[in-house]
Amino acid sequence: MKISVINGPNLNMLGQREPGIYGNQTLKDIEKQLQEVALEDAIELDFFQSNIEGELVDAIQQAGNRCHGIIINAGAYTHTSIAVRDAIAAIRIPVVEVHLSNPHTREYFRHTSLIADVCRGSIAGFGSASYMLALYWFKRQK
Repeated sequence: MKISVINGPNLNMLGQREPGIYGNQTLKDIEKQLQEVALEDAIELDFFQSNIEGELVDAIQQAGNRCHGIIINAGAYTHTSIAVRDAIAAIRIPVVEVHLSNPHTREYFRHTSLIADVCRGSIAGFGSASYMLALYWFKRQK
């Protein structure tokens, strides 16, 4: 099984960016944790991060042709990008939306996810464990 883990804008700044909201872990720390868990079940992970909307669309489309699923934290594009939503809708593999924080406890403009209705599920508010819970769901699908 191969899973693509796609991260959107500003997630490259984890560990520095608003640690009270996002924690002290870096994106590399989260990737390392995921990799350790994935190896236990021979799951291959592919990691991608971009601050550029079109690159995220390309990554989603490419993963749709070569992976069994996607874990995506689209960052702010969750709330603004019809292009990211349409890319997810266009592929035939399951996508799980994740967020480190709980968008519903934050600013009102973060309360709406444009991608939730085209994702298999959404996990939010558990810090890096949000990614782990998504990976666990994929492990159960094997």
